[in-house]
Amino acid sequence: MKPVFAYTSPTMPAPVPQAQSRPRIRLLVVDDQPLIRRGLAVMLATEPDIDVVGQAGDGAEAIEAARRDRPDVVLMDLQMPRVGGVAATRTIVGERPETQVVVLTTFDADELVFDAIRAGAQAYLLKDAPEADVLDTIRAVHRGESRLSPNIARKVMEQFRLLPARAGAADPAPAKDDEPASLDALTAREERILALIAEGKSNKEIARTVFLAEGTVKNYVSRIMEKLHARTRTELAVKALRTK
Repeated sequence: MKPVFAYTSPTMPAPVPQAQSRPRIRLLVVDDQPLIRRGLAVMLATEPDIDVVGQAGDGAEAIEAARRDRPDVVLMDLQMPRVGGVAATRTIVGERPETQVVVLTTFDADELVFDAIRAGAQAYLLKDAPEADVLDTIRAVHRGESRLSPNIARKVMEQFRLLPARAGAADPAPAKDDEPASLDALTAREERILALIAEGKSNKEIARTVFLAEGTVKNYVSRIMEKLHARTRTELAVKALRTK
């Protein structure tokens, strides 16, 4: 039997390998306004790497849906009836640490912002954010990143500046975890990376800025979080802002 040889025409281009597809993201959409919730679900479901596995109209429904549908990412409103977004975030992250929460709200200068971060939210967006930003943030938190945009970071900092003036004698003493974190334990390189985190930069952007590999930056971020007792990267950014 003669061997069989494949023939490729010299004018025929070589096959181009297909780009590796993105990992699929199981997404839960939570909002008490049906029109917004359904609109988000329909829009996000058109993305090839996103599966909208459920919708919830308040925090109580969100907790049950997270238990049932096991989403990778939850797009979470904050102010909702029965159980609000902060309490729902705290419960979901407590029960399923692998689930990432992206807050999507109309509130950009309220105590709820920091409360959501402390509860475990990995990102914070306003409802007027461009579609591209929403998609980019969902994919970023699924990769293990956190997002705090410079605009939101400034507003959070403004809120912290107002707290001493608004605090009264009847206000409870701040918890130890709420006290500003000390940066004394950080090296100069770590302080530089922390400042870039507070500006809302991703690991890739930080790597380009400080001329390090992205994996090295990720290790630095983990070390900084450990030193400053931050549970999430977003909380780390807020702690950095509070020390300024």
